[in-house]
Amino acid sequence: MSLPERLSDTLYGLGWSTVKKLPEPVAVRLGRSIADLAWKQRGKGVERLERNYARVVPDASPARLAELSRAGMRSYLRYWMESFRLPAWSPERIRAGFAPKDVHHLTDGLAAGRGVVLALPHLANWDLAGAWVTTELKTPFTTVAERLKPETLYDRFVAYREGLGMEVLPHSGGSAFGTLARRLRDGGLVCLVADRDLSASGVEVSFFGEAARMPAGPALLAQHTGALLLPVTLWYDETPVMKGRVHPPIEVPESGTRAEKTSVMTQALADAFASGIADHPEDWHMLQRLWLADLEPRPADGERP
Repeated sequence: MSLPERLSDTLYGLGWSTVKKLPEPVAVRLGRSIADLAWKQRGKGVERLERNYARVVPDASPARLAELSRAGMRSYLRYWMESFRLPAWSPERIRAGFAPKDVHHLTDGLAAGRGVVLALPHLANWDLAGAWVTTELKTPFTTVAERLKPETLYDRFVAYREGLGMEVLPHSGGSAFGTLARRLRDGGLVCLVADRDLSASGVEVSFFGEAARMPAGPALLAQHTGALLLPVTLWYDETPVMKGRVHPPIEVPESGTRAEKTSVMTQALADAFASGIADHPEDWHMLQRLWLADLEPRPADGERP
C-alpha cells in the first residue's frame, strides 16, 4: 500500500469513527469550514467542478461560477459529513432527512412484482436516499461500487453501505450485471449512480449540448429483464431536509436494435439528469472530467493505451 493510499484509508476511517460522534451542528460547521478551505486553495477538483458548471450554466460570469463552485464544495462536504454520520442516525432521523416526490412510480412498480432500476446522477446524497428506501419503504436493494484502492478503503465503503441495508457488488470483475439481472427478475430493486461512465462501453449522449458518455447498464438491464427504469434527481435546499424526485419511467422503444434502444433510453436518462442538475447545479458533485472534449483520446483498435 502506497503512502497516499494509507493516508486515504486513515482519513476515511477517522471520518466514520470520529465525525459520527460529533453533535450535528458541530459536524455541519466542520464540513462548511473544510469546504471553504478547499475552495480557497483552488485545487484540481475545484477547478474541474467550476469548468463543469460552466457547461451547465453557460451564461454564468466568472464571479457566478466562483460562487457556484463554493456552494458546490459546501454541498459536497455536506454529503460527506452526512455519510460519516449516517451509521449513527436513528430510523426516525433517516425518515425525517429525506422528502422525495412521486415515489408512487417506485412503489407501484414494486407492488406489481416488477423489478425496478433507479438511476441517479451524483446529486446531493444518494446514500441518504438509499438509507431512506431501506428504512421508510423497508425495501432492500442492490447497487454497484467502484473498486477503490487500497482494498481496505473499498472494504470500508462496502461495510458502510451494507450497514444501511444495501447489497453491494464490485463494478469490476464481470459478474455484477448477471447478479443485478437476477435480482430484477425476482422483482427486486437495483439502484445505480449513472452519470459517469467507468467502462469502455459507455453510450454517447448529448449532455448540456455537448457529447458525453454514460453507462449502458441501466438501459440494458431494463431491456433484459422487463424492469422499470426510473431516473431520480436529488437536491438540498435551505432546510436540513434533502429533497428528491422519482421521474416517470423510461420505456423500452418498440423498434430498433438493442444498441439503438440503449442509445435512446440512455439519452432519456441524460435528459432527466440534466433537468435536475440545471435546477440545482451546486448539488452536482462532479469533480472529474465528464465530457468527451475533456477526456484524453482513447487508443484506436490495435494501439496500446
